[in-house]
Amino acid sequence: MIEVPELGSLTGLRHGFFTREGGHSSGIFTSLNCGLGSGDDLESVKRNRAAVADSMNVERERLITLFQHHSADVVTVDHAWAPAERPKADAMVTKVHGLALGVLTADCGPVLFADMSAGVIGAAHAGWKGALAGVTDNTIAAMEKLGAQRKNMVTVIGPTISQASYEVGPDFPARFDSEEKDTARWFQKSARAYHHMFDLPGYLAERMRRAGVGSVVNIALCTYADEQRFFSFRRTTHRKEKDYGRQISAISLAD
Repeated sequence: MIEVPELGSLTGLRHGFFTREGGHSSGIFTSLNCGLGSGDDLESVKRNRAAVADSMNVERERLITLFQHHSADVVTVDHAWAPAERPKADAMVTKVHGLALGVLTADCGPVLFADMSAGVIGAAHAGWKGALAGVTDNTIAAMEKLGAQRKNMVTVIGPTISQASYEVGPDFPARFDSEEKDTARWFQKSARAYHHMFDLPGYLAERMRRAGVGSVVNIALCTYADEQRFFSFRRTTHRKEKDYGRQISAISLAD
């Protein structure tokens, strides 16, 4: 579990960007795979998620995740749900103590949010589709509805695929050109003709700074490059492996 001082120093808050280490799964899912949608043994995944809940010091059934689908959809949480009942969305916010909000990633950006002045937290799963559609903006807005203020928010981008590892095709930058200004700063030319390297964490950080949050932190850890600690969808794809694990990032208000 990776903790950052910007969140760790906040009284009454628990958080963790969990790695793939320290779990019960084997093979390509070794070892802390928390993805219910993966092809891993379900009992192993349950044991892994239980270990995460224990590390977060929350009741095991109160570590909750979503049915993520690369959207900008956000849900406001007032109770825990069973895994089979998880809503279809990519971000959550709450002011309920003792609930751990978890997001699953394997290259996409996990983003944790906190305004401890208001006692409001959030967690978002942000791939390029969700990022461009505004999942972080929507999370901030949902937190405001619970009483948070942007100027008091601390936001942290966890382990994400880095620009050096994220090559995109010739048509990819145009998706951003139609929505953004001055997009060149997020794209560098690739060694391959007409391709580019995309800076997903940089784009996420810019979106949140533009939204006016008080603090934006990027821990700058690459999921693709660090196989020892992180699962990576792109690495699995390049190796033509049949499936991949998901690491979890979580945040909670102390009960």
